Amino acid sequence: MGSEPSDKLPGQPLTNGTSDQESLTSKACDALRLGTNWAFDHTQPDGHWVGECRTNPIFTAEWIFLRLSLGLDLKVDGEAFCKFFWSEQNLDGSWGLAPGYRGDVSTTTEAYLALKILGVSPDLPAMRRAREFMLAHGGVAKVRVFTRFYLATFGLFPWDAVPQLPAELVLLPPQSPINIYNLSSWARLTMMPCLIIAHHQPIFALPNGKSADNDFLDELWCDPKSKKVPYAPPLRELWKKNTLEFGFTVLDSALYWLGGLRRLPYLRRYARRRIVEWILEREDSGCFGGYTPPMQGSILALVLEGYSLDHPSVRRGIDFMEGFSIRDEIGKRMQATVSPVWDTVLMAVALCDARVSPDDERLTRSLQWVKDLQILDDKVGDWQIYNPGLMPGGYAFQYINNWYPDVDDTAVAILAFVKHDPQSVNSRCVADATEWMVGMQNRDGGWGSFDSNNDHLYLNKIPFGDMNSLCDPSTVDVTGRIVDALGLLIHNEYVKGDLRKRLTVAAERGINFIAATQESTGAWWGRWGSNYLYGTSNVMCGLGHFAKNNPRVQEMACRAVSWLRSVQNVNGGWGEDFTSYEDANMAGLGVTTPSQTAWALMSLLAHVPPTDEAIQRGISYLVRTQTEKEGQAARWPTKLHTATGFPLCLWMGYDYYDHYFPMMALGRYAQKMGLKRLQL
Repeated sequence: MGSEPSDKLPGQPLTNGTSDQESLTSKACDALRLGTNWAFDHTQPDGHWVGECRTNPIFTAEWIFLRLSLGLDLKVDGEAFCKFFWSEQNLDGSWGLAPGYRGDVSTTTEAYLALKILGVSPDLPAMRRAREFMLAHGGVAKVRVFTRFYLATFGLFPWDAVPQLPAELVLLPPQSPINIYNLSSWARLTMMPCLIIAHHQPIFALPNGKSADNDFLDELWCDPKSKKVPYAPPLRELWKKNTLEFGFTVLDSALYWLGGLRRLPYLRRYARRRIVEWILEREDSGCFGGYTPPMQGSILALVLEGYSLDHPSVRRGIDFMEGFSIRDEIGKRMQATVSPVWDTVLMAVALCDARVSPDDERLTRSLQWVKDLQILDDKVGDWQIYNPGLMPGGYAFQYINNWYPDVDDTAVAILAFVKHDPQSVNSRCVADATEWMVGMQNRDGGWGSFDSNNDHLYLNKIPFGDMNSLCDPSTVDVTGRIVDALGLLIHNEYVKGDLRKRLTVAAERGINFIAATQESTGAWWGRWGSNYLYGTSNVMCGLGHFAKNNPRVQEMACRAVSWLRSVQNVNGGWGEDFTSYEDANMAGLGVTTPSQTAWALMSLLAHVPPTDEAIQRGISYLVRTQTEKEGQAARWPTKLHTATGFPLCLWMGYDYYDHYFPMMALGRYAQKMGLKRLQL
């Protein structure tokens, strides 16, 4: 990939000679054959791939809460749900944000409540351990705002202790500094139904009955007689600490004393009607944005507004959510979302990197499946609010999500199409995708995920924003991926004239953003993957196209290569756990994983010779750890989460990360060692 290795980035060859390198190349090709067979063996009948999106028990718990609120049956799957919760519990009784990760108060509260709803006795030893953990960590009073919101719907937290969410927010125009379109797509989708729910302030019955001051969870409170816990520090403290947060908290307090604007009934009715229209407009065959929080919120909001469970939109939403569930030997659980487009385009890139024949009908069928999901309807898409002249052409993450394509999926789709067939740059599909992707570039030269210039970071200071993820600004990992796609296009012989010039300008602006965001260590932060290994990989793959005769790019890459060498593990691989989001000193440190090893290798392979010692050690690690065999097929074991939903709040594990990323790394290594075509 990219230019020839720069003379500023000398490799460190192994001393044991050509024969060992040839042996390792042969083993890498064997691993590619096994991995390719495994990939094709696990293709869906229509040619796509979709692995499980693993998160934490909160999404399963909240599905149980919704079913209880709607009066839906919980007995049929109760035992399977319980089995899943037990499988995720830590030894100290808590539930964490990822398997093996330290306990989290909000996650533990929701898992414990779900188990009690399912009829589990609080006297069980496992439940006692959960209570002990909670009381040792401040109890229910310490949960995040969103968990407060769920608890309030059952009378377990007073509605007065939940931030004000006036429905009239929907009426503020896009030109206003505070309006729904200045929020990130995921925050917007989640908040809109919450405006309806907050208006109604429902209290649903629990197994012990219905009460605005229900004691069903009192054992998790340190002081159950004092539940009106402030969700913000005292105003005097905020004034000294953060005047912006102080201002938002004062506004929230004013709304509270004004009854949340409920005293303006005509305006409130109009606002509620606008919100319901907005939600129904984005129903999208039951998708409601493609993520469980807005899906659940939308269903509940519609029911509170008088829609029956048999209404087509409500029924489609419930059925769509049930499709997110997985039931196996671990139990039954809910996914936060599904990732078919993401998994398919990344697997296709891996197979192309492995030098699978472009004429292989299985690969061609998979790419056709992706092409058929391109979003070309110019009547839908929140991204058009601030980008009205741009024509559609992007791809979404899920099977269907026409309102919310994202540039990351679109960039990987372009990489897959062009790696498979260089002449596809002249196809309508790639042309439309490229125009849309470039058109979503932000004013700072980078790219966010779903919207352009969604960088109003002051919104993270509103009382509802305690996850610090209410905006979708430029991130260097997404920008690096797009620069990678742009580099592939710019150096394609079939891209000519004005198009090449426009793509080059966009790439140069992206590289400027990358240069401005490099850490002092030489690494780059990862918004959507853990963490510096992910961000660095996306950036280094992109910069690889532009390193030749470019001293600035070479200098950035040289610093990153030095950092990658410094954090390589003794076993030859790389790993980084989520603690690096809290402490940057932990960047690049952690238990070795196949996906993170692959990210580091792809970084290096874009800039140093394949005979480099760090690369050879990393390739050796991948070759010897491909241990899950299925006849003439094999994969790498998947254990640890390496993807990020919201830093510090939501970690994710995609089943296929530990397959297609190692395939990419091995394929790029083998190509540089002379592989022309993989013989299956």
